[in-house]
Amino acid sequence: MQDQRIEKLVAVTVNIIKVLVIIYLGFVEVFKISKLLKDNLDAELDISRKWASQNYSILKKRLEKQKIAGV
Repeated sequence: MQDQRIEKLVAVTVNIIKVLVIIYLGFVEVFKISKLLKDNLDAELDISRKWASQNYSILKKRLEKQKIAGV
């Protein structure tokens, strides 16, 4: 009787440890994925910033030309 209780307790403990390990590995994967997404989004945002900056400078030059032309 005592041996069966110990076996059940060990089985429950092992199952709890398995669940905790799965949860931990899940969090590790989520953090890896979030880091990759952040890196990719930073690269995309950098490209967008450069594009916006170029277009803004073009627009600014056109506005200056229009002011000089008196339009």
